[in-house]
Amino acid sequence: MPWIDACAADDIDEEDVIRFDHDGRSFALYRSPDDSFHCTDGICSHEHAYLAEGLVMGYEIECPKHNGVFDYRTGAAKRAPACDDLRTYPVKIEAGRVLVEL
Repeated sequence: MPWIDACAADDIDEEDVIRFDHDGRSFALYRSPDDSFHCTDGICSHEHAYLAEGLVMGYEIECPKHNGVFDYRTGAAKRAPACDDLRTYPVKIEAGRVLVEL
């Protein structure tokens, strides 16, 4: 699978999330408190809501629609109503750019 240039590393604040769209799909890019970068599906698995509009707390993202929570490092659903895990994608940083393997 190819590595896709998603954004500049500086585009994501620490302990935050941004939306990234590619090839008709939406993804969420995260920068953790320990300055690592992560990528998950961008749509909540419970109902259609963009996770990038949610709240990042530590290593979790809270969906803006019904407050389901996911661990964005693993995609694991951590709080109802979210029951289905999110898919995660490999991320690497090169020359200050966030690259995602989709």
